Amino acid sequence: MTLSFFDQFMSPVFMGIPLIALALTLPWILFPTPSPRWLNNRLLTLQNWFINRFTQQLLTPLSLGGHKWAVLLTSLMLFLISLNMLGLLPYTFTPTTQLSLNMGLAVPLWMATVIIGLRNQPTIALGHLLPEGTPTPLIPVLIIIETISLFIRPLALGVRLTANLTAGHLLIQLIATAAFVLMPLMPTVAILTGALLFLLTLLEVAVAMIQAYVFVLLLSLYLQENV
Repeated sequence: MTLSFFDQFMSPVFMGIPLIALALTLPWILFPTPSPRWLNNRLLTLQNWFINRFTQQLLTPLSLGGHKWAVLLTSLMLFLISLNMLGLLPYTFTPTTQLSLNMGLAVPLWMATVIIGLRNQPTIALGHLLPEGTPTPLIPVLIIIETISLFIRPLALGVRLTANLTAGHLLIQLIATAAFVLMPLMPTVAILTGALLFLLTLLEVAVAMIQAYVFVLLLSLYLQENV
């Protein structure tokens, strides 16, 4: 039976039960739990340093009102990085390649930033729909364009994360299949293809972390506009 390259993106099912919920909850088990001791091990120290640096970098441009989102944004960042990195392992499923999951994360969080802006500063929030100094004949057109661009934001968040991870997984599978097929025919070319596959895997590790960071960073920028 020949499998399609896109079969790796199908949600796994066991006895009719979808396992995507299990794939979403298992990464949290891998995080080391904090210890009450004064001196922690190297893993906990590295984890705390990473979280502190990321939180500081993320909240620097935000006002004090946006600092309430620190726990949510940091947890989302760690969650997405864990899912993306675990998805690079063999025989694993990457939930973040599903557009429905990414949209389920992007739309509520984007909607929360918009509602906060409309509640706290409605004049400024609505003022973003019309740039200052706009000629009178262009006002209706610009309002429509800015409104469309506002509603495209969550779609761009979800599609960006899905497209980058899906393209990376497909490219890895294509090159791995080529190396496997070329091994008995042209071993030298197959070895070079394997080296290219190794470099591509390193690139995908970087992409997995960068895309999680970009997702959370854009959310913080949307929050900055409305706080």
